[in-house]
Amino acid sequence: MSDFGFEDDASATTIDSDGDGITDTVTVDTDGDGIVDVAGYDTDGDGVVDIAEADTDGDGITDVIVDDTDFDGAADTISADTDGDGFVDTEAYDTDADGVFDTGVVDTNADGYADAAVADTNADGTFDAAIVDTDADGVADVAAADTDGDGIIDSAVADTNADGFVDTVVSDTDADGEVDLAAVDSDGDGELDVAATTDLGEGPFQSEEAPVEGS
Repeated sequence: MSDFGFEDDASATTIDSDGDGITDTVTVDTDGDGIVDVAGYDTDGDGVVDIAEADTDGDGITDVIVDDTDFDGAADTISADTDGDGFVDTEAYDTDADGVFDTGVVDTNADGYADAAVADTNADGTFDAAIVDTDADGVADVAAADTDGDGIIDSAVADTNADGFVDTVVSDTDADGEVDLAAVDSDGDGELDVAATTDLGEGPFQSEEAPVEGS
């Protein structure tokens, strides 16, 4: 991430825990209230900060943690308590170590469960998958994906009645920007029982409606 840059700060405390002459830990009390506001740790002894922590609201509880888990010099994990309740509600990850965060998770209602998550599964710099818990019951209700990497969502599923079973599916199977497959659980029995297909291209079968297998 970076070398220690605040050892000369009057409020900073430096620690060389293994006695090798290299600073391992620096803590800083930026407002002089006796509570550490920023801390940096060099866990592998190379002189570069691997973990940084900050107490942004001065309550004595860490609000933000930035971590370089693979020691490549770039942060690959960030977690934050944005509402100051003592619990992490936002996280971001660089899962492929390319220097770009490709996964994000948010707990918007502070109930301890993720309400939304997004991911860049093909590492092209654009998020192409997302899940959302719309009713805050801890179970994903909507999931969407851009399966062909063109920047347009082409598949989505939803549990509209919160029974734990998918009851709506829509998909653009030929990547032309138009939905051409939809399936619905019309009677709420947990099985998709009606499928409608349209936009089937040239030919005699331009649209049709048929039951899904198992209905």
